[in-house]
Amino acid sequence: MKIKKILLMLSLVSMFAFAEDINLQKAYFAGGCFWGVEYHLEDQKGVKSVVSGFMGGFKKNPTYKEVVYTRTGHIETVEVVYDPKIISFEKLTKHFFEIHDFTQVGGQGPDIGERYESYVFYNDKSEQKIAQKLINLLAKKGYKVATKLQKSSKFYPADRYHQDYYVKHKKAPYCHAYKKVF
Repeated sequence: MKIKKILLMLSLVSMFAFAEDINLQKAYFAGGCFWGVEYHLEDQKGVKSVVSGFMGGFKKNPTYKEVVYTRTGHIETVEVVYDPKIISFEKLTKHFFEIHDFTQVGGQGPDIGERYESYVFYNDKSEQKIAQKLINLLAKKGYKVATKLQKSSKFYPADRYHQDYYVKHKKAPYCHAYKKVF
């Protein structure tokens, strides 16, 4: 009898934990070297995790070396898992624009090349509209926005070495810094 009660309690706990995870959403941003984007997004309240990786290319399961030394078409991207009850996609996207130079064409800071370009990869029409609205706001403020909008595709996490890079190495990003623009 005690075992049945314990099993019932464990299944209820698992059910509630799973229900919480169901409400989490994913957002995808590319703003140059993924280490800096990851560093600045993971400290936002409501963000559960940020994973560095790749999106937008044509090769399945690319390695970092393949993305860097061959033309796989991938962009260094972060996958942000967040709770939309705590932080909205719009607030995340605003913060993304405030942590990198969204006006730079062809890369970010000293990191040059298509894999370092600025993108918001949207999951649906709602995210697309929000990102476009923010780009329009920036344009009204006089900025020439280089950030591209593209439908999200398969995300490939980078290897462990690239996850939480600045935290593990006790360094700060060299080409990402917060600058209020909204």
